[in-house]
Amino acid sequence: MSTAPRLTALDALHRSLGATMTDFAGWDMPLRYASERDEHNAVRTKAGLFDLSHMGEITLTGPEAVKALDYALVGNISTVGVGRARYTHICQEDGGIVDDLIVYRLGETEYMVVANASNAQVVLDALTERAAGFDTEVRDDRDAYALIAVQGPESPGILASLTDADLDGLKYYAGLPGTVAGVPALIARTGYTGEDGFELFVAPEHAVELWQALTKAGEGVGLVPAGLSCRDTLRLEAGMPLYGHELTTALTPFDAGLGRVVKFEKEGDFVGRAALEAAAEKAATKAPRKLVGLIAEGRRVPRAGFPVTFGGEVIGEVTSGAPSPTLGKPIAMAYVDAEHAAPGASGVGVDIRGTHEPYEVVALPFYKRQK
Repeated sequence: MSTAPRLTALDALHRSLGATMTDFAGWDMPLRYASERDEHNAVRTKAGLFDLSHMGEITLTGPEAVKALDYALVGNISTVGVGRARYTHICQEDGGIVDDLIVYRLGETEYMVVANASNAQVVLDALTERAAGFDTEVRDDRDAYALIAVQGPESPGILASLTDADLDGLKYYAGLPGTVAGVPALIARTGYTGEDGFELFVAPEHAVELWQALTKAGEGVGLVPAGLSCRDTLRLEAGMPLYGHELTTALTPFDAGLGRVVKFEKEGDFVGRAALEAAAEKAATKAPRKLVGLIAEGRRVPRAGFPVTFGGEVIGEVTSGAPSPTLGKPIAMAYVDAEHAAPGASGVGVDIRGTHEPYEVVALPFYKRQK
């Protein structure tokens, strides 16, 4: 039986704007409104408005909420202050990555975990199971929130015109409660584009009102609605991993070059600790493959799953690839054998339908904004 995709609170508004819609992780989401290149460039130079209501919010409350999270996740959540956020992973017992997450500490004993849409149910189930021995409640809050993001260099000014919240004092990876255009919101300074920006968690019934207020506030500075397609090219340029591409259950955080998120120094056991200790030791001696950036010398675009080659031999695999509007060339992220992973390594290419296309190996990210 086929299940109809879920609709966000902004669905009718997206359609009224002429969005091309696509099924993404069981949700009908805007892929683009007009030109994905224009949307991408607007976020880099002005601002873009995104509907991210497909993301999965899970709340943990109670005296032992933090202990449950420290056991369930690889990060040290006990060091997260109220109003701050932490990027982390939830792993299997064998160290494989189940998902990458952001954990917000909303209060003394209240935490919100934001999971990727495709993994939200898996993460909810895992957290519920792992928290069973702790004095905490795990709550599925996916229907309690709509999530709107405004990203780009003009986003602080746009948001400041609609709120009295202290945006200047809001650090990266922090969140504070406030009102935006009269709408109660959790205002978070996080993002997935490589630009400054904010994510606004609001009740679904306020989503349309907030979107329209942000659109009006951004009219004079080039704000445009932006879809999932440009979100992908933006995060790719910024070297940010995407679950199912750079992160999978077949990889540990150390395989993905993200061993820094694993905190062995925290008290007590956590799921996957023993396997991750072994993975850390192995990575310290010699990582079998490393995640690198590839920039095309030609015009052909590499796609996920294409082999990376050297001297006719396969030395890796592309995980994400797309034309880069900012660089003006095709780019890719790929896992390649360590001996070919140094920036500037010569002779490396991508097998694109039987043809060896030359690529330059570079360090990630491809793009870094000027502070």
